Formats: sequence, structure tokens, C-alpha cells
Amino acid sequence: MKVLVINCGSSSLKYQLLDMNGEKLLCKGLCERIGNEGSAITHKVGDGKWTEKMPMPTHTEAFAAVVKMMTTGEGKVIDSISEIGAIGHRGVHGGEKFRESCLVTEDLIKVYEELSPLAPLHNPAGVLGLRASQQVFGKDMPNVIVFDTAFHATMPPKAYMYALPYEYYEKYQVRRYGFHGTSHRYVSLAAAEYLGKKPAELKIVTCHLGNGSSVSAVDGGKVLDTSMGMTPLAGLIMGTRSGDMDPSIPGYIMKQTGMSAEEFDTVMNKKSGLQGISGIAGGDKRDLEAASEAGDAKAKLASDMLNYQIKKYIGGYAAAMGGLDCVVFTGGIGENDDYVRSEVCKNMEFLGIKIDAEKNKLRGLEINDLTAPDSKVKVLVICTNEELMIARDTKAIVEGC
Repeated sequence: MKVLVINCGSSSLKYQLLDMNGEKLLCKGLCERIGNEGSAITHKVGDGKWTEKMPMPTHTEAFAAVVKMMTTGEGKVIDSISEIGAIGHRGVHGGEKFRESCLVTEDLIKVYEELSPLAPLHNPAGVLGLRASQQVFGKDMPNVIVFDTAFHATMPPKAYMYALPYEYYEKYQVRRYGFHGTSHRYVSLAAAEYLGKKPAELKIVTCHLGNGSSVSAVDGGKVLDTSMGMTPLAGLIMGTRSGDMDPSIPGYIMKQTGMSAEEFDTVMNKKSGLQGISGIAGGDKRDLEAASEAGDAKAKLASDMLNYQIKKYIGGYAAAMGGLDCVVFTGGIGENDDYVRSEVCKNMEFLGIKIDAEKNKLRGLEINDLTAPDSKVKVLVICTNEELMIARDTKAIVEGC
């Protein structure tokens, strides 16, 4: 079966086509600036890359562009869309309604749209993607949606509840949901396979570190706790997101500056985090480390804050699980930043964590085992593959039906 994996944003559409016979990547690409001037598609097959500008007023035209690139020209990988067995979509927020991946139906789309207040930037875009997919590929094409929040649905109430009036949970679904679930699930399963263990036998802390970052405690293959909350703003300091803070701060700053709630929400999401502390636009960790090495004290502070917070989460989650067998680093920072891994694992011998400094410098491996010979806890770098996880779920659900 060939599975087309889709990740829709409000003005973008990422895609990958995978042949599940051997789990081979056939092509991937990105449609940008959908609904705006200058819209274009970039299509990649192996080392080949093609970019074409074309009008894409809506996601329907973007899907049509994807079909064109896959079936014609130098980047052709299939003769027609009839070769595609199913389409798998990334869904961001499934709330409490969706605790696992699901076959897309009209009722599902309606409920998914009703959850938009929980993820106003992501869920409406996901709905657009589902509708456009049906228009271009026809309603007979099976569509499956894989939710970022689903893997975290095993959290117990003591982990996901906030200490607010209980009616806010009952009326408005205010609780911790967690995100990056597809990535946390993929790397925790890959770690278990690498270690030759069943997921049920392991206590793992998975660290998905990128422009958006989260840490999860995976106990026996199920999430016990995770750092992101009701929204992806909570938890670790991130590229432009503040992470956790004293909840009185927004009200205090709004009184001091006259900002509205919406304006300060923009500050917390787009002007804070590593960028807010360092002053470096975008808060890219590579730029921070370069500035830090050049003597920039604020850049070093921002980097130190991130490393410190990750270390705290690992220790806290080890305590919550009553033990620790493995720590996994993944995501753009987790996979590529040896300095972060070194600082996070420094002075963690008391917890059984010790890494090999030379192995920590290696890059480009699907799985890099950093574990020092005398470490009691395994430390792994695993390249995440959320698209493959989505494709696997899609294949399993469609074949099951």
C-alpha cells in the first residue's frame, strides 16, 4: 500500500508519499503561501528538487499541485492517484474526544471542527485539509487522522488536571493535553525495539526538542505525564514561546503596559522564549550558541535556562515513574545539538545517567547510543519520523476496515 501523509497549516501543506512495502519514502514536498501571492510548491525525490510557482487560492489547489508533481514531469513517482491506497493526516488537537487515530467520517470532521477553540491556529487548517483531500481524491479514498494529543490520553487525572474550579474542566475542557504525541510515541517504540525490550517493561523519558519542545514520561508504553499543557505554550522555554511561568505575570504586565489579553498572548507565543531572553530573532539554538561562544551573556543565559529546565523534567519524571531505564533525545535540537545533550546529562550520575563524550559528537545516525559503559540508564538519540508513524497507523486502520 502507498500512503500519502499530509500536514496542513493555515497557509501551507507538507506531504510525503510512502510505499509501506518496505516503508520507503517515494517523495516529499511543501506547498507554501496558500491563499496569498507568490504561492509555490517544492517537490523532492531522492536528491532531485523542483520548485514551481502557481496560484493556490485554497488547499484544494494545493492538493491538485501535489498530484501534478507526483504524477507528471521529472519528479513523477506514480502513474495516477489510483496507486495511492490511503491518506493519513496529522491532527493537532483531539481534545478528550479522540484518544487514538481514527478513520475520517463526516461526523469526525464536525467534532474536530468543534474542538477548534482548543487549537484555533491548527484545527481549522486541519479541517480545510480533510475537505480539500475529499474534493481532489474523492470520498471513496480512505482518510485517517492521527492526533498529536492521542498518545498522551493515558495520563491520569492527577497529571492532567489543573487546580482551578472543577467546573472549568467540565464546561470548557480546561486540562493538560500534551502535544508532539506522534513523535514521543515513535521514539519510545524505537527505543524499546533497540533495547530488545517490550514497551511495557520500560520507564522512558522522551525529550522532543526543537523550535517547539516537550518532555514526556512514558511508563510501560503509556504516558504518565508530559510538559506541554492545554496548549503548546506550556512547559519548556522554546524558540519564541515562554513555557511555564507564574500565572500572575500576564495580569501584572497587562496592567503595567495597557496591553490586551490578545496582545500579551502574542508576546508569550511569538516574542518570548529563547528569542525573548537573548534578543536573537527566532531564538534559533544554533544562533544562540554562536553568540554565546562570542561572549553574548544573554544568549548564554537563554541556553542555560533551556538545559536546566530539561534536566529538571528528567529528574522529576524519573521520580514520578519510580525509576528510569532510558532517556531519548529527538527533534531538531535533540538530534543535532551535542552541547545541549552534554549539559543536560552533566552531573546526572546520581540518577544513573552518564554519556560517552565522543559518541555524543556523532551525527546522522538513525539511532545513536550515547550510553557510557558505566551508566545504569541508556541514553539514546533517535531521529523522529512522525510521517512514518502516521503512515503506519493509516495502513493498519484501513486494512483493519
